Amino acid sequence: MKPTIDRRQFIGGVAALAASRALAQKAPSGKIAAEAAGHLPARGELLLRNAWVMTMDAELGDIAGGDVHIRDGKIVAVGKALAAPGATVLDGRGSIVLPGLVDTHWHMWNSLLRDFAGEKASDGYFATVARFGEVMTPDDMYRATRLAAAEAVHSGITTVHNFCHNARSREHVEADIRALQESGLRGRYSYGWAQGLADTQLCNLGDLEGLHRDWPKFAGGGLLSLGFAWRGMFRASALPESVYRAEFETARRLGLPISAHVGNSEIDSKGQIEALAKANLLGRDVQILHALSATPAEIAMLASAGATVSLSPGTELRMGYGITKAGDFLDAGVQVGVSVDNTVLAGDANMFALLKMIRNIENGRSHNEYKMSARRALELGTIDGARSLGLDATIGSLKPGKRADVIMISTQRLNMGVFTDPAHMLVESAQAENVDTVIADGRILKRAGKLTAMATAPIFADAAASLEAMRKRANWR
Repeated sequence: MKPTIDRRQFIGGVAALAASRALAQKAPSGKIAAEAAGHLPARGELLLRNAWVMTMDAELGDIAGGDVHIRDGKIVAVGKALAAPGATVLDGRGSIVLPGLVDTHWHMWNSLLRDFAGEKASDGYFATVARFGEVMTPDDMYRATRLAAAEAVHSGITTVHNFCHNARSREHVEADIRALQESGLRGRYSYGWAQGLADTQLCNLGDLEGLHRDWPKFAGGGLLSLGFAWRGMFRASALPESVYRAEFETARRLGLPISAHVGNSEIDSKGQIEALAKANLLGRDVQILHALSATPAEIAMLASAGATVSLSPGTELRMGYGITKAGDFLDAGVQVGVSVDNTVLAGDANMFALLKMIRNIENGRSHNEYKMSARRALELGTIDGARSLGLDATIGSLKPGKRADVIMISTQRLNMGVFTDPAHMLVESAQAENVDTVIADGRILKRAGKLTAMATAPIFADAAASLEAMRKRANWR
């Protein structure tokens, strides 16, 4: 008989191995080590030369053999043979240049639990994140979000929506935000509730108001904005109106964008969008996450209210919640963004894979190979993602005057190897390893496939140490 290993024993052994491996790695020294401590690369003047430039702008289109001129964090010009005396030139031959990818909903705080959800309810996603979430320290929050932020940069994501539903204290929240500040990413931080908070209790609205008041010191020079992670009207059961309405109205009074998981399950969450509409809890400031149970009538309600939707096909399929209705939302005029959601279930933050998944699901649902084009899918991860977060005047396309959130994809890898249609190459083939260069607000955060502003060895070591300590505090064996 083969010996059997209990899942928790297996995880414990793996955690110990990961910790020893990470601690054995030598941290980088010099400039990169200093930057990892919170000193971001300076903005300068850059010229991305002779690449296939996908501007994702309807008027500018694609430019074969094109250039992108960046100065002080802003796109100065896009075209061919641009003159930029004194600029640092990045050779774009064999590369596709496009706007940085936009994630519209990510629980970055639970990234220490990557691939941790088990095969039964007792150690599934919700049980795991609740149990570990309740024992997290501010340092754990920082380390988790720093790990997620590093992966975002590695994967070509330059804008994140960090939906924090484990706001245990002001110290936890500030640690969570600090990881974003140090990463150089653009993003929205949505303040929510703490894991384990009863649905009959209000989240800490005093902390929310204080965070809103103090936000200028957390905004990272304007890169970060504040939102509200709302529980909505329904969780395990219906929330009391005194709770859900007080939370919603506080956020709206503060002028904060509001995000909520609604209609998560195609089977078990029917009627939730209609309930919000009838209670006047939709609007242009509201983002609905998942919306798998949306009926045609409810989709029309979302469109009428101007609410946006964030889709997470990787985790939605993994959870057995159902099939996303991306095409139905788009056909109705609902603004759609795409999201990682969490790496506990998704495993990684490959936005290109998520765009491929959405396209393939849509074509499969419609029994039509041509229902969604590769370029339309790519728009969901760039300009449409920016629109869904209200950032399209700033990012999402490579247009002069916008901020320089730009990525360079190397096609000189075995998963590509030949240059065909660039939109198809990105949606059908691209992986994080193809992301050669990442520029966020004019700062180079990844170059030649290596992170420049974050040292990975201490990130791995700290993440492993936090997970092991959390396992002990949670008595998870």
